[in-house]
Amino acid sequence: MKHAARTEQHAPSPALSYAGGRSTLFIGSIEKAFKVLHAFDGPRRHMTLADISRVTGLDRSATQRLVHTLAELGYIRRIPDSRNYGLAPKLLQLSYNYIRANELIDKASPYLLDISRTVGETANLHELDGTDIVFLARFPGQHLVNVDITVGSRLPAFFTASGTAILSRQPLARRREILAQTDLRPLTPYTETDPDKLLRRVQRAAERGYAIVKNETVLGDISVAAPVMDLRGNTVSAINIAVPTTRWTLERAEAELAQHVQVAAASISKSQFNRYAP
Repeated sequence: MKHAARTEQHAPSPALSYAGGRSTLFIGSIEKAFKVLHAFDGPRRHMTLADISRVTGLDRSATQRLVHTLAELGYIRRIPDSRNYGLAPKLLQLSYNYIRANELIDKASPYLLDISRTVGETANLHELDGTDIVFLARFPGQHLVNVDITVGSRLPAFFTASGTAILSRQPLARRREILAQTDLRPLTPYTETDPDKLLRRVQRAAERGYAIVKNETVLGDISVAAPVMDLRGNTVSAINIAVPTTRWTLERAEAELAQHVQVAAASISKSQFNRYAP
């Protein structure tokens, strides 16, 4: 139902007052500090001031001041006997605080542990963040798993079973919005990058209640996932089981694992967890 337009005038909220497309509350220097931290997102673990300046697009003077400040605060450290800098362990405190406060992880962990023990394969919990899914929890099975993927790793949502499962509960307009913002460069020779086919895959997942993807983010990997809802009915997370193609076929994975993720996802959803619990 549409509401009638309001005619009274109010002073704009500070958070809604914009200059140049951004809120007047936005602090550019903080954004620059996070640019410096995110300069280490790529494969390079250690960088010089010149490297950081180049990656962030900040001038050398600003880069030097920001790096010095972050080093003084303990979030960046100078690498001994070099001109390089790297991230410092203090950053892990932020990650720890997030995981400790996340009720979803608490509710999902027993089910993930049960899956990893029952099936003998790796079970994961993912959350949608922008155009990516982020690994929130990972319970390895009895066999060797991909060591390059850990808690905090990110993958494009449309390329993954968990992302597809989450998107299957989103309105079509939202799916298209996320797809339009997604970097569709393939991660493997088998990554599906055709927008229409990706949308159709999401729709199939909506009809089946689960998603299955093979070889699209990691070669030799099959993933089966189902969406999880919070107490507000929002679907922003999913659980998946990841299995290797050396032991599983796509058909067997779908036949044997889809029910596991659907039952576990439904049980977690029924727990009525609050993603923002105090």
